[in-house]
Amino acid sequence: MSNFRGCMEVNFFGTLCVTKNFLPLVRQAKGRIVTISSPAGDQPFPCLAAYGASKAALNLFTNTLRHELEPWGVHVSTILPSSYKTGHSSNQTYWEQQHKQLLQSLSPALLDEYGEDYMTETMDLFQSFSKQANPDLSPVINAIVQALLQPQPQARYYAGPGVGLMYFIHSYCPFSISNRFLQKLFLKKKLMPRALRKQSGLEMGLGLHHLYNNNNNEEKLQQL
Repeated sequence: MSNFRGCMEVNFFGTLCVTKNFLPLVRQAKGRIVTISSPAGDQPFPCLAAYGASKAALNLFTNTLRHELEPWGVHVSTILPSSYKTGHSSNQTYWEQQHKQLLQSLSPALLDEYGEDYMTETMDLFQSFSKQANPDLSPVINAIVQALLQPQPQARYYAGPGVGLMYFIHSYCPFSISNRFLQKLFLKKKLMPRALRKQSGLEMGLGLHHLYNNNNNEEKLQQL
């Protein structure tokens, strides 16, 4: 719950507080409001529920604000970047600390259900994904400049390669295709949670036992 509250405080309530404080001046000057959001606010990226929920709240707030401020001549834009290297994203020590804190915060029952190897694989996938992120932030900077200076700015700017295609697939393709695309794009999990592996192994064992018994019964019938 602390992760959900922390993300919401920074990504949603922080932006809301700053916007409300400066809004009288922005209305008076017929200025611009530009927010940095994320595709995770519109699409269900696995293992990013807390972050995605906070960005979803931000996106809805920004879209509503755009309609409400239109009569005042205020333009509101949202920047939606692809994956970029920022902050701690490429720091291996950071990911190891996050992994350690997560293991310590989980209840023994929940850790047993998922398995420590499952959690380790998830950390490794996040770290691998962050290493592939783009270090060149110029597409995001250019999008911000356009949102601030264009006579008629866009409501949304897709900053970086692949973001526009991602939204096209998410918006216009069948759910099965967009869901498969998202799974292939992000965390490519190989391990199932430990409890499901045990269950699968038990079912397989029961199936083999059943097959063995059927074969024995057939042999006995043939002998008779």
